[in-house]
Amino acid sequence: MRPLTITLMQQDLAWEEPETNRNRFQALIEAIATPTHLVVLPEMFTTGFSMQPEKLAESMDGPTFHWMKTIAAQKRIILTGSLMIRERERYYNRMIWMLPNGQFGYYDKRHLFGYAGEDEHYARGQKRLIASVNGWKVNLQVCYDLRFPVWARNRMMEDEEGRATPEYDLMLYVANWPERRSSAWKTLLQARAIENQCFVAGVNRIGNDGNNIYHSGDSMLIDPMGEVMHHVADKPDVSTFTLMPETLTAVRNKLPFLKDQDHFSLEL
Repeated sequence: MRPLTITLMQQDLAWEEPETNRNRFQALIEAIATPTHLVVLPEMFTTGFSMQPEKLAESMDGPTFHWMKTIAAQKRIILTGSLMIRERERYYNRMIWMLPNGQFGYYDKRHLFGYAGEDEHYARGQKRLIASVNGWKVNLQVCYDLRFPVWARNRMMEDEEGRATPEYDLMLYVANWPERRSSAWKTLLQARAIENQCFVAGVNRIGNDGNNIYHSGDSMLIDPMGEVMHHVADKPDVSTFTLMPETLTAVRNKLPFLKDQDHFSLEL
């Protein structure tokens, strides 16, 4: 593992206006002065948390996918965030992990927010994605997934030499999480970091959406002990941080809690 530099983008989102949002984020990405490996955008960064995928969803060959591919290549970054995707007559809230060389992975949101009717419009994901960059393993998650710790559990896995190692080192949550439940957002992000002994970054939007629901952002970066390294609310923010592998190793070596975890299987 080498030091990992990440950039978190907390912004307002133009409601159901993909081109406006792409242009806004492109300007922000082009303005990043510090070299960075990874740029993280919010959930449904092209539209806001809309329940109109029939009208707004794109294919994996659509304009936003190609936009991500172009930006990642031009800036030599990994670019990630979620958007509405249409595939085989179904719609997904899909988080795309776009590499500079045009290769990509994706994670479909597992837990759909029934309270807002998300489960009536979108199909849920069936598998996790653990991506990698600079030797770091990165667990991709979307918004409501935060409330389900079993899905996020950092399991001990055997490496090629038979040693037990944690499945991932950094967990990303992208969200459109309303201000009225911001206390839960902040508390659960810290809990996920503590129980999984990993860094956690939560990137949320700000502003009112098309349903007049206010989002305070409260984007956060948290270390493996649950200490808040960064927190910003109620304003646009673009912040870049370098995560040190020594911090992660020191915590896991001093407090090897993960080796005492319960073992279970998860039914999908």
